[in-house]
Amino acid sequence: MSVFLVFHQTYQPVLGSILLSALVAGLPLYVLFVLLAILRLPAWICALAAMLTAFVLGWIVWGMPFGVTLGSATEGMAFGLWPISWIVLNAVFFHNLTVASGDFDVIKRSLARLTTDRRIQALLVAFSFGALIEGIAGFGAPVAISASILASLGFEPVTAAVLALLANTAPVAFGSIGIPVVTLGRLVAPVLGQSDPTSTTLALSAMVGRQLPLFSILIPAYLIVVMAGWKRMTEILPAVLVTGVSFAIVQFLVSNFVGAELTDIIAALVSMACLAALLRFWRPRQVWQFAHESATAEAAPAGTPRRVMGSSESDLPGRAAAASTTPVAAVDSTARIVRAFSMYIILVLVILIGQMGNLPWWAGHPVGDVKTSLAAPVNITADFKCGNVGFKLCPEPWIGPDPATNRQAFKFPYWSFYWPGTSETNAKGQPVSVVFNEPPIVKKEAAYNNPFNWDFLAAAGTLVLMAGIVAFLVMTLLGSRVNFFAVYGRTLRQLGLPIVTISFILGIAYLMT
Repeated sequence: MSVFLVFHQTYQPVLGSILLSALVAGLPLYVLFVLLAILRLPAWICALAAMLTAFVLGWIVWGMPFGVTLGSATEGMAFGLWPISWIVLNAVFFHNLTVASGDFDVIKRSLARLTTDRRIQALLVAFSFGALIEGIAGFGAPVAISASILASLGFEPVTAAVLALLANTAPVAFGSIGIPVVTLGRLVAPVLGQSDPTSTTLALSAMVGRQLPLFSILIPAYLIVVMAGWKRMTEILPAVLVTGVSFAIVQFLVSNFVGAELTDIIAALVSMACLAALLRFWRPRQVWQFAHESATAEAAPAGTPRRVMGSSESDLPGRAAAASTTPVAAVDSTARIVRAFSMYIILVLVILIGQMGNLPWWAGHPVGDVKTSLAAPVNITADFKCGNVGFKLCPEPWIGPDPATNRQAFKFPYWSFYWPGTSETNAKGQPVSVVFNEPPIVKKEAAYNNPFNWDFLAAAGTLVLMAGIVAFLVMTLLGSRVNFFAVYGRTLRQLGLPIVTISFILGIAYLMT
């Protein structure tokens, strides 16, 4: 008898009780919590133990055939590697590249010199710049980096960490090139019966983008109230409103009309630019500093920045790709500052070009309609998705057979196939899912179609890597001496265990789904 058998989802396997079944279903999460929070074991060990727990529960308690259980776990792990870890790896690499080139230090110094008022420094660094790092790297990096910068400017380390954590509330949903929304879209799409997760992801992006702007307006004000009190917040109300409202407007527009990947990055850049523009013709009547500091003139620099957390390596999420060699008190020219920020402009432009086909004015009405969509090869997004099953804008892959006749065979640049163990071949020679949703989750029994999509070029991680390559070429032309492969290698070593942990966590998610 084959181990690859059909599985019909059951929702009350423990004594026919939904409550007991729910309690038992939570065992992987209990294991993860106990090992991580109480025993404080390494994260990858905790994730592996939780995934094995989910595996045993699915196989023995829920009655999943061993082959289906194994296939679901390995597909989830693969999903953790692609596209999730692929995005994280290249996003952190892009950040490390700006550190190695010195551009990151230039941006830090430019922000520090805009004002000596601690309240406005908190808005600039903790909120706006923290949102930029959240949009690019995510995964704890924005809190670590922005808190480190604030501490180097003279903030108490604990205060800096608290402010960075509070400020991170607004952008976190779209962190690391939109990872939370992209992941949710890919997990939910099969439940909704959609083979292409793009439309689900865009819909989720829009929903989140309609809720968060209100918080994005409130968080800057709340940040200053926590830091200095209500009265001190009202003294810089123009700065608070400019920072929050500009971020909120762009957050709404990008999430609803572009997508999740660029929401934080564009909103943060616009927010910083608006606040910097405001400071050119408006200043608070009094420069506010901490009680232990003496007031200084607005035109003076904010004292000599001091190093915290041991070394410059703490400025990176994990370990630094390169140590800063530029004195922290150096003065940068306007051209050098523009050059530093232009690296992030390159990132935005490359991702926009790669996702141009998802923009509302080129996506078609309805979305994907051949007659109203921007046609390939001008539509770069469509070019990168050639060979996706049912994709009418470019049905044939560059390499490989027609997916309509042979779905499982390798294709490039887009390969959508059923993972081994989760499908079987029907009488027509086509792969079909062996997992079925059952009522009341669905009206009637339906196949749980969850193909693995290997979007080699369309993936956000690939677009970020392309942006990194372009940025590296620009850096080289402008005289920066950066070893591309050395920085990428250090990033790989830096993220090795986190990537393994992410893979195990997604294995849990697929087994439980």
